[in-house]
Formats: sequence, structure tokens, C-alpha cells
Amino acid sequence: MTRNIPSCCTPGRRPEGSGESGPPGLPAPPVAQSGAPPAGPRPVRLDGGWFRMGSDDALAYPEDGEGPVRRVQVGPFAIDAHCVSNARFASFVAATGHVTDAERYGASFVFGGLLPDDFPPTRAVAAAPWWREVLGADWRHPFGPASDLGGRSTHPVVHVSWNDALAYCSWAGRRLPTEAEWEYAARGGLEQQPFPWGDDLRPGGRHRMNVWNGSFPGHNTREDGYLGTCPVDAFPPNGYGLHNMTGNVWEWTADRFHAVRHATGAPPADAPPADAPRALRGGSYLCHASYCRRYRVSARMANTPDSSTGNIGFRCAGDPAAR
Repeated sequence: MTRNIPSCCTPGRRPEGSGESGPPGLPAPPVAQSGAPPAGPRPVRLDGGWFRMGSDDALAYPEDGEGPVRRVQVGPFAIDAHCVSNARFASFVAATGHVTDAERYGASFVFGGLLPDDFPPTRAVAAAPWWREVLGADWRHPFGPASDLGGRSTHPVVHVSWNDALAYCSWAGRRLPTEAEWEYAARGGLEQQPFPWGDDLRPGGRHRMNVWNGSFPGHNTREDGYLGTCPVDAFPPNGYGLHNMTGNVWEWTADRFHAVRHATGAPPADAPPADAPRALRGGSYLCHASYCRRYRVSARMANTPDSSTGNIGFRCAGDPAAR
């Protein structure tokens, strides 16, 4: 059975097993396909092959299905060098008229530390009070209706659900990566290292990803240069030329989340429901060793496909001939 979704990382739109589906009275979001997409992020072609997936080291979360380490094979594929940016997502919305799940619900989850001190009280997540449900928060208004994307065109789009990511991929002629593809790509050709560049969190004292620095959740020193998101290509790429495979924002993958079946490869006994939780990878700017070490290439978590937060984005994958 899938464990409870960890709200400390990304709160879910609805409790698992609640039976709720979408916002009352609104139809399911369409898969937008109209409008020819302009050139997007540079896809990196990877040959694929066998690799050792997962982790059994002291940093791993066994309850997440990170282990045991097993040999997995992936075929040739392409994956974007970075996440989809706000500017790119804006092109998609302009071409298709897509309305995101957050816009349809009228709210999304925002990290309270990014809200002004005088922001009106809003509902907090009981298990993680730093998460606030903010009315009017969506991809255009990341901190609520009074905010905008000024200065953030190159930052990853956030407040996008798995459904929204699929709609974008359909328009762009792409798809979401599988978990195996994502981890193979994130490792950058390295074997069983926790980070895309090796085993040292800050090699030579240099920050290599956007995570929380300081004391969570009250004080961020911004030693890496950022409080919230950073540009999609802000840090050096891994060995495959891919930026921000850990930190910055969680990334949706194509796969349903199941801790045991993910590790064993066993097929489900019954067909999972369409609203089953989906797997996310990579951690975010809110990860901190004191409560969440999921800023590693083997780490994973789950959320429902209609959920959105200020630290979830995505990148696209496709066949190796993708342009």
C-alpha cells in the first residue's frame, strides 16, 4: 500500500483515498494540443543502458522505496537540459488557452516564508505549518494575486500539476520522463553517487544546487544566492549537460508512485485508479538536512496528479530524435 504523502515536502491537493476528484462543478482539464510550439529547451540525447538505480546508503529513505539498489535498463531517450521556464509555459498558455488546476481550484500552496509579513491569515497544513493555502496563487501569481512573474521569466514554472505537465508535453510533442530515465539522466554517468556531481554536497565549498541554507523554516542564509526558486540554468550542469537535477523544484515524472513495486518492478495486482499519486524527483529549494534529505538523485516522493505547490515543476523527455 502506498504510504501517506509527505506534506512537509509538497502538500497534496486532497488526502489520499478521500474520493475527491476535481474542483466542484468544473470539468477535467483538457489536453491542449493547438498551436505550433516554438523551439523549447535544448534536449540532450542519451544512449541509455544498464545502471544501478536506487540507494541503500545512510541518507536514503527506505520507506520511500529508494532501495534496494538494483540494476535497471533504459533505452535511448532525450531529456531537456533544464526545467520548463515561466516564459516557455506562457507560450504554451498563449497558444492553447490552457487553464491550470491551480487556477481552476482558485488556490495553491505557497511556502509561508515567501509571503509578506502582513499577508492575511490563510489555512496552513497541519503537519507542516510552513505551507499555506493561498487563494489566487497560480503559475502567473506565485505568491498570491498581488504577485507576478516580474524578473522570473527564466525561473521554472511552478504551481503546475501533473495534469498540467501532461498538457504541456502534448502541445510540445514531448512526454514526461519515467523515473528510471530521470534517475539515469540525473546521475550524469556517475555510479551510485548521491548528487549529480559526486558525493560531496559542496565540493570545494561551492554550492552546486538551490536548497535551504540555515535553520529551517525560520532563517535562510541564502548562501547559495536564493531564497525561493532560481533560474533553470543557474548552477553548473552534470556530466550529461543537465541543470538543476537536484534542488530548485521537484519534477513530475510519468510513473505512478508505489514504494514496493517501484523497488521490485512487480506489476500491480489491480489497475491503479487514474487519480493515483504520481512520483516526483529531485527535491527543491526547501530541502534541508534537518528534516528532508531528498535533494539526492535517488530520492523520490508522491503527490496526487491535481496537486500544485510553489516548489513543483517539470522537464520534458522524448525519443532520442527529439528536436
